[in-house]
Amino acid sequence: MRHEDIWRAIDALAAEHGLTPSGLARKAGLDPTTFNRSKRVTGAGKPRWPSTESVAKVLDAVGAPLERLTELITGNPAAPRRAAAAAPRRIPLIGLAQAGAEGYFDDAGYPVGGAWDEIELPAIADPHAYALEISGDSMEPVYRDGDIVIVSPAAPTRRGDRVCVRTTDGEVMAKELVRRSARRIELASLNPAFPGRSFDIDEISWIARIIWASQ
Repeated sequence: MRHEDIWRAIDALAAEHGLTPSGLARKAGLDPTTFNRSKRVTGAGKPRWPSTESVAKVLDAVGAPLERLTELITGNPAAPRRAAAAAPRRIPLIGLAQAGAEGYFDDAGYPVGGAWDEIELPAIADPHAYALEISGDSMEPVYRDGDIVIVSPAAPTRRGDRVCVRTTDGEVMAKELVRRSARRIELASLNPAFPGRSFDIDEISWIARIIWASQ
């Protein structure tokens, strides 16, 4: 279990409930800065882990079981419980190569039409969430060929998030958001063998956050 996986899971839990990490902390009765990125390392640069008390409070605040957080950390859905199990939800499953073609997304980056497969997953708060199937090796070792990632157009994006980006030329990629200003977007490649990318804002059709992976 890695430090970054724990924090990514908390971010994803917040997004599932339409909240920012600060909003999740506030909803749980914690200091709004509890989950800020600056709080995730010490002044000496060592990883700082969320306390069990803060984790328990956020799970209680959103009504989520511990198993859900475990799923978000590991990427492996837990076995469904016999009672009070969330009904699975069918969402669009689009191949990464398909995503660059016309007819799959509207101008806001929401999936449209219906020329796709579907996948069943536990309930996700964003009604516009969809799944992308990774192809190729350009995103290894984080995402491998055949992995499925869940993308939430409604989830807020910030530095350090793993995101899916589509350019106006129809290129679709999964990267890490390094910087986003009023004029440019800078992205880091997940595979160190590939260079990072930088775009003018008007070269980007949409950018959406990856909130879950099947790995």
